[in-house]
Amino acid sequence: MSPEAHTRPLAELRQADAAEFGGKSSSLGELIAGEIPVPPGFALSVSAFRLFVSEAGLGGRVESALASLDPGDVSRVAALSRSLGEEMRSAAVPEAVRAEIAARYAELGEDVPVAVRSSALGEDSADATFAGQQETYLWVRGADGICDAVRDCWISLFSPEALTYRARLGDGQPAAMGVTVQLMVDAAVSGVMFTCNPVSGDPSMVAINASWGLGLAVVGGEVTPDDYLVSKVTREVVKRTVSAKEVEYVSGPDGRGAVRREIADERRDAPCLDESQLASLVDVGRRVEKHFGSRQDIEWALDRSDELFVVQSRPVTATAKRAEPAKPVSAIDMVMSKFGAKPNA
Repeated sequence: MSPEAHTRPLAELRQADAAEFGGKSSSLGELIAGEIPVPPGFALSVSAFRLFVSEAGLGGRVESALASLDPGDVSRVAALSRSLGEEMRSAAVPEAVRAEIAARYAELGEDVPVAVRSSALGEDSADATFAGQQETYLWVRGADGICDAVRDCWISLFSPEALTYRARLGDGQPAAMGVTVQLMVDAAVSGVMFTCNPVSGDPSMVAINASWGLGLAVVGGEVTPDDYLVSKVTREVVKRTVSAKEVEYVSGPDGRGAVRREIADERRDAPCLDESQLASLVDVGRRVEKHFGSRQDIEWALDRSDELFVVQSRPVTATAKRAEPAKPVSAIDMVMSKFGAKPNA
């Protein structure tokens, strides 16, 4: 077996690799090819997940259970999710996969913090999005810690939400997941950017949401992010809504995991982004949109030295039609709905 049987550097991936590595990882590879600033890392293919399921003796059980699953039977979905999670958590990550993870991690640096993120098949496509249904683990250190986080990402493939969504999608494809491992961005500010107005569909605008620290406070519904609408052409800020932001998530005191802390009074009502940062975001958003040839929903982070990174991009899957009146929903509501207010997503 090749020493690279289950992993590849993100920089080597392209959209054609989505069937093997999942939408998130392949999209990041495309971004790197387009010279978009992306944290370096590597990806695990679905072959690693399938080897894990096979060695754990779960293959037949998973497929038979999913084949007969009624997405409307909430109690059965929850019971199946819990049972599969317990069995998978007690199983070991295959040694061949652990060895590759350790080797790839060593290439990134010594004991560096990483983000471990799910990259399910079909995720972030133009037809379906699993956003908020599988997991992300932040500020993970050590090869053993990565292996544990990878296994937890695999387990999240069978969360009640993901099981129900997949059953309703009814595409008949077997469940499988790749995983993305990237160097962690020590985010001073993070958020989401749509390369169109997600409410009206206006392609001449960029909608930006931002909050202090990591995005977990927004995802968990603990803060309302600042909301900006910026012209792609003139960089003029057409709309600016600055919200009170009382908490943020940062790295733990030992550099592992994310912890919640209160924001100092002088920063709570201050805008997260200045004119220069907004202009940089719009420029990057335009480059990402041009590279993919479609409107994009982009997750980004500014580190503590003000360097901008893109950590994910997917097609915008739903906007209002230009000819119709805009529905009474804000861009912030679109973000919260997209993530399902689920921590660690």
